[in-house]
Amino acid sequence: MFFWQVALAVHVLFVVLAFGLLLVYPFMVVATERIEPRFLPTLMRMRQFLGRTLVNPGLVVVVAAGVYLAADLHQWQDFYVQWGIGAVIVIAGLEGSFVIRRSGKLAELAQRDIAAAGEGEIAWSREYLTARGRADQVNALLAMIVVVTIFLMVVR
Repeated sequence: MFFWQVALAVHVLFVVLAFGLLLVYPFMVVATERIEPRFLPTLMRMRQFLGRTLVNPGLVVVVAAGVYLAADLHQWQDFYVQWGIGAVIVIAGLEGSFVIRRSGKLAELAQRDIAAAGEGEIAWSREYLTARGRADQVNALLAMIVVVTIFLMVVR
């Protein structure tokens, strides 16, 4: 066993841990809406919390292991390495500047709409639906970046 293999295992593990959320979150929102929409504020607060405590720190480990691998295996010039660097920059930027903040705002808006509905059927406000639409687009983009990056890393 070589150390680069350990670094590769750590790299893959943290891609799964940190970026798995980016892949599954859109499905969790749809499932929550269908099963129990009153849990949406909690789900959005969880997304905010996990962005801060799992995705962002996981990015650091993914980058550290990736830098080691690219240096040790002399692969800086390969397209998949360049793509991976770009993907991490975009993910970190969107996660930190948009998703984490937007998740908190969506939780507040959803909670307000649920409180207004009382025990009746929830009528989502225009403000919530607009904010949710933008968040859904960004979450879909993040998931697509993760999928394309994994594909490029595997087929390199």
